[in-house]
Amino acid sequence: MLPKDPYILLSFVNARLRDQYADLEDLCASLDVDETSLRETLAGLDYHYDPAYHQFV
Repeated sequence: MLPKDPYILLSFVNARLRDQYADLEDLCASLDVDETSLRETLAGLDYHYDPAYHQFV
């Protein structure tokens, strides 16, 4: 279950990307999360996934 608060979600996702998953697609598949929805939620905070940094920046 993902955190509901967008700022906690950001921290959660970036930590998981850093520690456990090869990329955003892998994280979403493993956690059964809609990637588009996740991207839209974090875009609302002006954070976007950057594959070069392997995190939302």
